[in-house]
Amino acid sequence: MTSYYQLEKTAWDKALTSLLGSFRVFAPILRGKTLDYELIKEEHIPHIVYNTPKPVVPLKTFFLPVKENVVVEPEDAKPVIILGVPACDLSALDLLDKFFMAEEYHDHYYEKRRKETVLIGCDCHSTNKHCHCTSYGLNPYPENNQDISISMLNGHAIISAFSPRGEALLARITVMDPAAKTFDELPGSLSDIRSKVKRELEKANRLLPNYQETTDAVINSDRAIWEKYAKACVSCGACATICPTCTCFLLIDRPGFEKVRQLDACQYPGFERTAGGEDPLKKLEYRFKNRYMCKYLYRPEKFDAIACTGCGRCIEACIAKINKNELLVELTK
Repeated sequence: MTSYYQLEKTAWDKALTSLLGSFRVFAPILRGKTLDYELIKEEHIPHIVYNTPKPVVPLKTFFLPVKENVVVEPEDAKPVIILGVPACDLSALDLLDKFFMAEEYHDHYYEKRRKETVLIGCDCHSTNKHCHCTSYGLNPYPENNQDISISMLNGHAIISAFSPRGEALLARITVMDPAAKTFDELPGSLSDIRSKVKRELEKANRLLPNYQETTDAVINSDRAIWEKYAKACVSCGACATICPTCTCFLLIDRPGFEKVRQLDACQYPGFERTAGGEDPLKKLEYRFKNRYMCKYLYRPEKFDAIACTGCGRCIEACIAKINKNELLVELTK
């Protein structure tokens, strides 16, 4: 049974300060209109943003650097706490873990970072314009892959642990507030907020097809719709690089026995070009459609995990203003 602890916000801040000596702590900070993770120092703690969707950068960037030399062992560093992770990014780990920690192709760099990181998930108490997690069977609050969850409510932090790693950290935190209250059930006020946000998302995305409907529509689509939307695409790859589940990379050999892994994107020209010069995705509309096939068919079939968690970042990052959801609604009319 999950227990919930209620701490004064001041006690939570004090506990977080005490953890800075043992962990590198990253949390969302608002700079202008941009919410993103920053390495936290004591003076940043009062400015951490809770329960607000969503950091610009997806969680995967902590485990998959844009570029790294994979024949050089990373230097040892303090373990990491990532605070304020939204449910859409936590759910993306279902696919990433299966991809990078499979028995056949095991990536010990990824695994090392995962094992040295404590994930503190955070409820979303509001929605962004392009958020659509509920359309794909997810909820706007942590349900899997978090070590601890947190919500700020009326000057209190409501926290609970979901893993042995989380329980160990929670034990260190709760001693900072002897007056901390314990509940065996989720407080009603927090449950009400969760239900309200879920209803808002369902209403906002009522026309959007669910995951299986989307898969069927993409498979049975004709070429015209992909040509239509691909006309605006500039092949920048922003949609793939900002996606919390995209995993494609290149391995580049360099002198001195360097082998550099660099994140790649299926929208780049030449993405599937072979040494012989053949390129099955040479045409832009083919590359464009391939991304949707990957998200809604190829990846789910291979890894038994959804490859789109409804975060909406690809829509927000697209410099051509291509709206994935508008395409999918049109596809299923």
